[in-house]
Amino acid sequence: MENKNLKFVFLIILALVWGSSFILIKRGLVGLNPFQLGSLRMVFAALFLLIIGFNSIKHIQLRHWKYIAFTAIMGTFIPVFLFSVAQTQISSSVSAILNSLTPLNTLVLGIILFKIDFQRRQIFGVFIGLTGSALLIMNGALNNPDQNYYYAILLVIASICYALNVNIIKTYLSDLNPLSITAGNFVVILFPALAVLYFSDFFTAVQTEATQNVLVYILILGVVGTALANILFFKLIKISSPVFASSVTYLIPVVAFLWGMVDHETLTFVQLIGASIILLGVYLSAKK
Repeated sequence: MENKNLKFVFLIILALVWGSSFILIKRGLVGLNPFQLGSLRMVFAALFLLIIGFNSIKHIQLRHWKYIAFTAIMGTFIPVFLFSVAQTQISSSVSAILNSLTPLNTLVLGIILFKIDFQRRQIFGVFIGLTGSALLIMNGALNNPDQNYYYAILLVIASICYALNVNIIKTYLSDLNPLSITAGNFVVILFPALAVLYFSDFFTAVQTEATQNVLVYILILGVVGTALANILFFKLIKISSPVFASSVTYLIPVVAFLWGMVDHETLTFVQLIGASIILLGVYLSAKK
């Protein structure tokens, strides 16, 4: 299959996988705290990748490791905890919508740090997207006084981390295969994740039934939603552009919203308008 067709197949698969990740996080938080969930998710992903991709690590040269380490921290370690903490206060649907700021941040950081070409229309798209985000957050805070929408800032920071990750991979790691990048990432973060897991009191919590009941959700989240999805995402970056690859976040809110409806979550009309404004801004910023 030609790259121009294959990239859309990858995009749809990633949207289905990552769009489902938010409900898995929500389910996992029933029996785990955010740090237990985030670290266990990374440990499951790392162990799986070491089984299937250990030999691929030998392809990573010394000059690659500083970028591998950077993308491991920015693309996985920090965002995993930010999303876990944010979803203790914000619904999975809203979290997914705010994640769609990633292409906007990818463009902005690409212009500032990586000197990519841009058009005036794309800058308008950035401001439109930010306006939609502000509307979404303010309306959510008004209509859900029991939820702390200051936690939305964590999701904005996560989207910036993702944007840096995409640009670094495309600029400095495009000569590596996706499995090598992913396996290298998780070699870097395995021991920090184990340290967080140990100090989060997980090994005491796991003795309770509530924690044991959610482990399968975290296993799926780690193996499918993190390890396999990252391999596919890095492949998508390689055959397309950073902004196109990050545009998977256009579709993620649709999948997450459908799961949210199944789980009896609701969005107000104003929040739907805010989500539409974000997607319009993302479209304008990513359109060639």
